[in-house]
This record gives sequence, C-alpha cells and structure tokens, in this order.
Amino acid sequence: MSTIQDFIYSNNLQWQPTFNDKTDAHAYGYRGSLIITPGTVMSADKQLPPKATCTQSILVTDSDKIDFLACELSTLNFFEPFIDVYKDVLSPDGLYIFFVADLDTDGKIEYEGFTFYMFSLDESSVWNELLEHANLSKGDLKKSSAEEKIDTVYDEIKNTTLRIATKSYEEIKSAQNKQGKILFGAV
Repeated sequence: MSTIQDFIYSNNLQWQPTFNDKTDAHAYGYRGSLIITPGTVMSADKQLPPKATCTQSILVTDSDKIDFLACELSTLNFFEPFIDVYKDVLSPDGLYIFFVADLDTDGKIEYEGFTFYMFSLDESSVWNELLEHANLSKGDLKKSSAEEKIDTVYDEIKNTTLRIATKSYEEIKSAQNKQGKILFGAV
C-alpha cells in the first residue's frame, strides 16, 4: 500500500472515491473527494457527511508525499483547514492546483513553503479545466482506462507551463466573493 493511500485511509479522509489504486505509471492515483473536516459522529456506526471536502480530486504520487493534486474547493475558507490536515504529506516540489468556486481571480501563491496554483471556477469541472490546461481533449482519452486517464493528464499537466501571475495569499483572500459557484440547470 502506498504511504499516501495509507495516510488517506488511516485518517478516514477518503470520500466517494471512483479510483483508488496504483496506476500504470505511478505508485498511487486517487479520484474522488478528500475530506478536510469530517462530519459529526452520531454513534459507533453512524457519522454525518463531511463538513468540508476537496471535491473532484485527482491525486498522483510516486513517493511518501503528494506529488500532484488538483481539486475543487467550494470556498476559499476550506484552504487553511486543508493545509492543517494535509501539510505533512505535501512537498515543496509538488504540483497543487486548486479550483476555487468563490474566487474572482487566479494566482500562484506560496503558503507555508508550498506552491499552489489557485484558479477561479465558475461553471466547469476540475477535469475539464485540467484537460484545457494540459492541451488535451476528451477525445484524446476516450478509450483509455481510468488509470491511463490519470497518468495522461498528470504527465501532460506537469509538463505544461501554467501561465498565472504570482500573488500573495492576502491578495487571493481579498478576491474571495460571497456568491460562490453558479449552478445552472432545471429550476
């Protein structure tokens, strides 16, 4: 078992994973949500859903640290609690891309020795945004297995220059809005 997989499962941080295993090219890959703040434990066999999660997470590692993580935060307010939970498995060399629903600007920040790429996310998904940044199309991955999709996206995104202005964490916080993600669909 991967050190990161062990960290996630021993701390009960997994939530609705769609992939959780070794990939063809990497020691561990994960797709699903990651818990930031767990739900209230009601009894020995009942717990409420998590209060805060990183949704649409795509994680890859070949070491005892997270090498790559892309995810959605529904609010920037979840960022600092995320750091509190995951800082022991983050790496100064890792690639961490956060799509934040209540952010009005994009920026590359340094926080506690780690680099984070913060993008606003209005109506798209993390997967679609990653494909765009990696210059891939859904057709490029159409017949790929779940493992191959994770490997391809990670291998392409790590070789892509994410053109984004460097900002301070305070500048990012000041660009937080009150509206959040706009949902479309049947009313």
